[in-house]
Amino acid sequence: MFTEQKLKEIEQREKAWKKASEKALARFPERKKLFVTSSNVALERVYTPLDVRDFDYTRDLGFPGEYPYTRGVYPTMYRGRLWTMRQYAGFGTAEQTNLRFRYLLQQGQTGLSVAFDYPTQIGYDCDHPLSRGEVGKAGVNISVLQDMETLFDSIPLDKVTTSMTINAPAQVLLAMYVALAQKQSVAQAQLGGTIQNDILKEYVARGMYIFPPRLSMKLVTDIFEYCSKNMPRWNTISISGYHIREAGATATQEIAFTLANGIAYVQAAIEKGLDLDEFARRLSFFFAAQNNFLEEIAKFRAARRLWAKIMRERFKAKHPDAWRLRYHTQTSGVTLTAQQPHNNIVRVTLQALAAALGGTQSLHTNSFDEAFALPSEEAVRIALRTQQIIAYESGVADTVDPLAGSYYIEYLTSQIEEEATRYIEKIDSLGGATAAIEKGYMQREIVESAYRYQKEVESKEKIAVGVNKFTIAKEEPITILRVDPAIEERQIEKLNMIKRKRNNHEVKNALDQLHHAAEGNENLLPTVIVAVKRQATLGEICDALKTVYGEYKAPTIF
Repeated sequence: MFTEQKLKEIEQREKAWKKASEKALARFPERKKLFVTSSNVALERVYTPLDVRDFDYTRDLGFPGEYPYTRGVYPTMYRGRLWTMRQYAGFGTAEQTNLRFRYLLQQGQTGLSVAFDYPTQIGYDCDHPLSRGEVGKAGVNISVLQDMETLFDSIPLDKVTTSMTINAPAQVLLAMYVALAQKQSVAQAQLGGTIQNDILKEYVARGMYIFPPRLSMKLVTDIFEYCSKNMPRWNTISISGYHIREAGATATQEIAFTLANGIAYVQAAIEKGLDLDEFARRLSFFFAAQNNFLEEIAKFRAARRLWAKIMRERFKAKHPDAWRLRYHTQTSGVTLTAQQPHNNIVRVTLQALAAALGGTQSLHTNSFDEAFALPSEEAVRIALRTQQIIAYESGVADTVDPLAGSYYIEYLTSQIEEEATRYIEKIDSLGGATAAIEKGYMQREIVESAYRYQKEVESKEKIAVGVNKFTIAKEEPITILRVDPAIEERQIEKLNMIKRKRNNHEVKNALDQLHHAAEGNENLLPTVIVAVKRQATLGEICDALKTVYGEYKAPTIF
């Protein structure tokens, strides 16, 4: 971008500037000896063309909608269509969550995102002994098809896109959604949305697993295969860095481990015989947006560029749609503080702005009260309005990738890509993501990163406003959402009634067929759809699979 003569001229000017700055430094010493990003990239005082001397516009940046997609996956980005405003929601019963969904749609939300409670996520019905005290607490409880019908009451599935954050029992929840669509007379081909279906990150960071990793990968690719034939508008996986980041990973580790998991899913699908250029178009990703504003923007840009190279150069995908990294972003839950909770509105705004400037396709903004409980109606409205103000009032959606060409942004984008590549090469040397997880490599890296961060907060090397600095003596209480514990008994009573009224002979036959199918290598999703239509419960279906697949027990990694 600059001639050697010009670079030499800039280098001489920089030396003179540094010498002239010595007086200012003596008068106003810098706040720290070393400035670093959250990924420990050391930061210079100022960036110039010297820091991007090897930068090639065509190779490293290009134009929006063109390889390597650094500037965005679509030519016009938000000038043509804003990101989907998809507020994650779910609590208590299906009836309660349905009311929240309809409220959010009335407030201008443009897509639904379902939060399931803990029992649902690990394949337990509401009446299981281990579900006690957890039903409806951190998401909506779904035990049987009738719950799904209630959840989407008066919401036409051909008019909205739905994201479901479900992993180990993803086949069961997708089967319920398909069965519900059929009841609404909506063809599967019309259904649009995403199922998270990312089991590898559960072993790395979140713990919501049921079956062993390699058998779980079979369930994941079953969904790839089924949807490629029957649900062309459905995103078959949302490969999640969000939970990896929330567990303590740095920005660089987040994209490295996420893309390494993505490589494992692509390889598994290829081995299943799926067409790379077809199924890869329906892959999607899910990232966190945290507080280091400029690093987060660079992270998103680096992830797009790196994935494009992986798909084109490593896997030899030929269709440009298979090179594009499309992703949803959620602002960071772990950065929210119970101290001075209204400060969280500012944090979420910065994080959401970083996501927009980074080029996200979909966004959830956390509510300021989530350090205490699930969000209240007022808090979730403020969170949605935050997105709307960024979209309609800030001007950042009016031009594509407005920070492109910044010496610092381009330098940091390349640094994050290089460091993430080194992590991926290490994971490859261990045998790939599944093997690295089984050996505890990613888990150890995340725990060590989280430990370093916590030490820095406790020593005040990192400032958390309102927590370790700028505190106040007396906190004013806020009104929070409380889930009535009595709903658990009502859910159990409702489920028991369904079990009494259903044809239990048909249910047993469906579960026996599922057990038999699991012993072979056929795609299980059609059999699961039959089972949920016959009113087999989530827990019964997962238990049938456990008799064949067993259950995963996490190894000791330290």
